[in-house]
Amino acid sequence: MTQIFVPAAFYRGGSSKGLFFHARDCPQDRAALDRMLLLALGSPDPYGRQLDGMGGGTSSLSKAVIIGPPTHPDADVDYTFAQVAVDRPVVDWGANCGNLSSAVGPFAVDEGLVSAADGEALVRIHQVNTKKIIHARFPVRNGKAVTAGEASVDGVGGTGAPIALDFLDPGGTVTPGLLPTGRVIETIEVDARTFEMSLVDASNPVAFVAAGDVGLTGSEHPDAIEADRAAMALLDRLRRAAGVRMGLGHAPDGVGLANPKIAVVSAPAAFVTLDGRTIDAATQDIAIRMLSMERAHRAVTLTGAMCLAAACRIEGSLPHRLCTAAADAQAIRVAHPSGIVAAGAAVFPRDGGWHVESARVYRTARRLMQGEVAVAPFRGEEGP
Repeated sequence: MTQIFVPAAFYRGGSSKGLFFHARDCPQDRAALDRMLLLALGSPDPYGRQLDGMGGGTSSLSKAVIIGPPTHPDADVDYTFAQVAVDRPVVDWGANCGNLSSAVGPFAVDEGLVSAADGEALVRIHQVNTKKIIHARFPVRNGKAVTAGEASVDGVGGTGAPIALDFLDPGGTVTPGLLPTGRVIETIEVDARTFEMSLVDASNPVAFVAAGDVGLTGSEHPDAIEADRAAMALLDRLRRAAGVRMGLGHAPDGVGLANPKIAVVSAPAAFVTLDGRTIDAATQDIAIRMLSMERAHRAVTLTGAMCLAAACRIEGSLPHRLCTAAADAQAIRVAHPSGIVAAGAAVFPRDGGWHVESARVYRTARRLMQGEVAVAPFRGEEGP
């Protein structure tokens, strides 16, 4: 039996990396597709390194994207995201990756799926997992996406061409609405203690809890959070309980790994980033430490930053209480372990509740490799 070689490109999008495939090159059967992605990325790996595949041993580096013809009238392409677990044979299709969303438009142009004249291109993306529309705007020259530029992303070395992402009507991606329970504050009991949390679904569902309530300061490095086993266990129980409240599982054990994310939030405070810079409290509006796929994120998921920006505009929510941004500020400056990301959200009251019209962020992206990825053969089956 020999390896199968599947056409693919390898991209960095924002602070994530992943394999990009054309839908035409992927198996139609979901089980076969799951196996292909697990083998391509090197999962499951009990050593947590994915040495036998293209993954990088963390959730932000263990991802795949599938691009195909549009199935939505307002889109140019369909974009489906797969989050691949590192240490277990799990592919989660229940979420979107905001960071890799930034590479979808450039991929579509470079692969000839969307024609773009020189100047600023607009690619309308149907995000299949969440059934939402994303508008990506980026520079094009000689029919290809420009990669060189002066835009920077904290957590990513170097600079690149700016990519503006507008997430349209991002509320209620995989839950009943922006506030899945209809309340800005929920009280959740875990370990005979009661915690106040805000459960918000904007771009992706996130359960927000105050750092002090879980024994943290909100300025810790990811390794320090992961080393605190009691805190990690508590946060996982809170995440699963929140998932049940949000309708993402009938019981805590039935809540998936990808959604909801859980985020520890705190008021601005000076901290040292992973690259050794000191970030002053005056340069931020709120701080976040996020868990993704049971690991502490080294930055913040882009969808998590947008969800937090939206939550900061919902009066009475936990993030709103902690956020120091002015009411008329164009963006929320979100502090995370690698620095600052600015995320904007247009939020207003509607029909006795809250509505998010759009959320905007800026990223950079670059194609790192193209060709074919080697996939071990499927025993007893034809390959993809």
